[in-house]
Amino acid sequence: MKFPHDFLFGAASAAYQLEGAWNEDGKGMSNWDEFVRIPGKTFEGTTGDVAVDHYHRYREDVRLMAEMGLESYRFSISWPRIFPDGGGQVNQKGLDFYNNLIDECLKYGIVPFVTLYHWDLPLALEKQGGWHNKATIDAFVHYAEVCFNAFGDRVKHFITFNEMIMFCGNGYLTGAHPPGITNDPKKYFQVTHNVFVAHARAVLAYKRLKQFGEIGITHVFNPAFAVDNHEDNLFAARHANEFDTYWYYDPVLKGHYPEYVLQQLQKSGLTPDWDPQELADLQAAAPQNDFIGLNYYQPMRVEKLHEVQQPIEHSRETSTLAPGKASFDNVYRTVKMADKIYTKWDWEISPEGFLDGLLMLQARYGNVKIYITENGLGDEDPIIEGEICDIPRINYIKTHLIALQHAIEKGLNVKGYYAWSVIDLLSWLNGYKKQYGFIYVDHNDNLARRKKASFYWYQHVIATRGAELQNQ
Repeated sequence: MKFPHDFLFGAASAAYQLEGAWNEDGKGMSNWDEFVRIPGKTFEGTTGDVAVDHYHRYREDVRLMAEMGLESYRFSISWPRIFPDGGGQVNQKGLDFYNNLIDECLKYGIVPFVTLYHWDLPLALEKQGGWHNKATIDAFVHYAEVCFNAFGDRVKHFITFNEMIMFCGNGYLTGAHPPGITNDPKKYFQVTHNVFVAHARAVLAYKRLKQFGEIGITHVFNPAFAVDNHEDNLFAARHANEFDTYWYYDPVLKGHYPEYVLQQLQKSGLTPDWDPQELADLQAAAPQNDFIGLNYYQPMRVEKLHEVQQPIEHSRETSTLAPGKASFDNVYRTVKMADKIYTKWDWEISPEGFLDGLLMLQARYGNVKIYITENGLGDEDPIIEGEICDIPRINYIKTHLIALQHAIEKGLNVKGYYAWSVIDLLSWLNGYKKQYGFIYVDHNDNLARRKKASFYWYQHVIATRGAELQNQ
């Protein structure tokens, strides 16, 4: 099977993880610029101050993307590069950088796919309460409108937010991300609601401009499956999907929150503070979302908890998505299963879970347009006789692309695939030891770029539209 010609083959990145230039050309500080300076928050104290210096080397990087044959590049805009203090005066040099990056992509025929928020909040807004403060909603919508007006003549694909569950959950439950708050579910659910309102109002603002592009949101796609067919564990999977999937997808695709979760929040006193206008905006924006972006790495295998687990002492290591943790409400825990395959970081490799999860979404939401906005393998890539031999990455992406082919055959409306990541970049918490890219960055040689085995493999996949995947 060949992927259709309107299916975009791409790769992705995020501003904080690759740009560097953290305090150059008028950029303000972000919440991450401060957070990484807290001892113990990141592996060996790594920061995004330089990252892989994409800010100064974007032309070289885009040229490599073009050589690989990328049809689209998903990247994020750093809000504090546009508004150093979150609002007020626009930083023209910030706009210039992204205009130049967009133009460089278009020079090679690479479609720019822009994420407005990939976790780096202007520090000035964080100090005023961040996403827990409803004033941040208005600040985001204003920032989004500036981006639409500055870039929308050439950018026709916008993502509002990347992975709400990660920056909200790690920000207010595990404390592993800014603002570093632990075990505060009341704030967690309030923050998720505030972000949904910001998303909805940005969508409505975009549609008023009539730029004839498309806009959506990207969520973690981490479907939950019971470890066996025991009734308790099947319930645990349903509960996990309600809280970790439907809570995030229903407001965007249906315009309201899932009833099951609302009932649980009401019983627990965790219902967010909202007003009728906010709920009306969610409803008004839902039919105007053009797509949903899915970041899939692994499924969850869950079992019912029969005893209350004490909250763990959260750390950088325990905040990862490795199994073995209880849910915030002690209803279920994730499990590592003996018959499954895992990465070095204990993330399950499951193209089968990918396909089953996509079918689960289709059953609940119909044939909404989908982009796979992230998927890839974090690994420590071996260098053999000077060549970066990332064969496990090739196998990982191949099996997940085959799963996508099966999904399309079953009628799912999947319109693009963005591997994470286009180039080895800074892991938010784990420094540079966990690699994802098609392009290697040599930190012992002035950040020199080198092509991996996967670079040439993906180049061939794109050129042949995936026709040979199932024969390899």
